[in-house]
Amino acid sequence: MRYRVFHRTTYTYDDDVRDSLGVYHLTPRPLPWQEVTTTSATVDPDPVDLRPDVDVYGNSVTYFQVTAKHRRLQIEANSDVTVAHPEYDDAALARPWEQSRPHDSSAGDAWLATEFALESARAAHADGVFEYAAASLTPGRPVGEAADDLMHRIFRDFRYDSTATTVTSTVAHVLEQRAGVCQDFAHLALACLRSHGVAARYVSGYLATQPPPGKERVFGADASHAWLAVWLPGQESWLAIDPTNDQRANDRYVTVAWGRDYADVSPMRGIIFTDARSSTLRVSVDVAPWTEASAPPA
Repeated sequence: MRYRVFHRTTYTYDDDVRDSLGVYHLTPRPLPWQEVTTTSATVDPDPVDLRPDVDVYGNSVTYFQVTAKHRRLQIEANSDVTVAHPEYDDAALARPWEQSRPHDSSAGDAWLATEFALESARAAHADGVFEYAAASLTPGRPVGEAADDLMHRIFRDFRYDSTATTVTSTVAHVLEQRAGVCQDFAHLALACLRSHGVAARYVSGYLATQPPPGKERVFGADASHAWLAVWLPGQESWLAIDPTNDQRANDRYVTVAWGRDYADVSPMRGIIFTDARSSTLRVSVDVAPWTEASAPPA
């Protein structure tokens, strides 16, 4: 599937901003199953410093600084991406999940996965996480089956509710509320797997959606999405699962970046110098099949 991906982030302030420094992850990754034909991003007002780079995880990341006084900051990214359905080796999926623990694996790439088996701030091993995961991670169970079962259970046991959590909510809070959004469910699944020593990484990107039958696509109504991927020893690809939608990632998933958790790959973050007392944030995202892609609104 070929997609036109549009992402616009707009901040507005009630007083002048004298200096704005930020970093964004908005450029999709070139991958064996994902081809990035073109990609571009703009910052308005024009920055005095704009530096594309690659972070420690191989993600495209851009740093910028705007020193012109402004009350609106807008970052807009456009990409042309073609995504294939990821393929997994059946033998790798059939291996016991214990072999997806780097410290128990003899695979040559185990050292690369070690960091993703460790606890991270946003995917903390809260009370109850180990026990919840144990129902899926039974001794000797194939890793593909175990990961799928954990995904199914989170989808069944937790309710999608955008009001139940915030961007800073913890795994403990999600467990207590039994509710959250894609970011929360990815962090919960990561904590579950890592508490048993399994390596898994947080993935940020987009999911192409379809309007309800009889309805037209509404430009900009999509959103960033998050899922996770479980290490398969000796394989180039990791098993990508989406607890929010109870499915493995397929050719509707556009991968932007991956890391230990959300903090490593947030679409936008930064600091400003201002006397402003209030600000607003607006995000518009559109992931359209190329044949349906239209120009974004001005």
